[in-house]
Amino acid sequence: MKTPRAFTNWLEFPVLLAGLVIAAGLRGFEELMEVARATTPHAFDTEILLAFRKVGQPDVPVGPAWLEGAMRDITSLGSSSVLVLIVTAVIVYLLLIRRPRTALLIFVAVAGGQLLSTLLKAGIDRPRPDLVSHLANETSLSFPSGHAMLSAVTYLTLGSLAARFLPGRTTKIYVLSLAVLVTLLVGVSRVYLGVHWPSDVLAGWCAGFTWATLCWLAARMLQRNKAVADGNEPED
Repeated sequence: MKTPRAFTNWLEFPVLLAGLVIAAGLRGFEELMEVARATTPHAFDTEILLAFRKVGQPDVPVGPAWLEGAMRDITSLGSSSVLVLIVTAVIVYLLLIRRPRTALLIFVAVAGGQLLSTLLKAGIDRPRPDLVSHLANETSLSFPSGHAMLSAVTYLTLGSLAARFLPGRTTKIYVLSLAVLVTLLVGVSRVYLGVHWPSDVLAGWCAGFTWATLCWLAARMLQRNKAVADGNEPED
């Protein structure tokens, strides 16, 4: 049983901030789900999607010629093949240095996120946007964006893990900021390529950030409980 002091140490600012992220993510996803279930596209969906196309030319994206290729490269950072490769490499490394619990946590976080994404897509059953041409081939359902959600889950989970072992607050902030930046760029690329409504991407971010934060809280709680059981003070 936790002592009052141990409970106070656990219930600190990062935990409270995580709670706010989870609450905001759930609320945001709920609102966006109503947008996805509407019979006609929401105005902000159509306006943002068309903003990435030249006026009167829904097949031609804005920006220089190289930008389309760059967006395809960026969007691949959220593809299943790339994420599986990254996660597998990290898990194998953790097993080699004899950290099986951390490896299992990463597997559960990413695999659980994939399963959740699949279930949400099937439950909401929203088709891909047909307002503009697709600049990438996609066959799955649209809501929420799997690329946005799984990149959030994967990169934030790995970023938070890496931050635990890095010295100094500046380096921790840098790694976590980089994880967030990659996640945001992947989501923007999905809208630019015309394969998702903006609300799909926003919902993917909400679900991904929420799931990653829940996994972080679970890992933190397990770490603290183990440290207390061993009679040691948990590390920050």
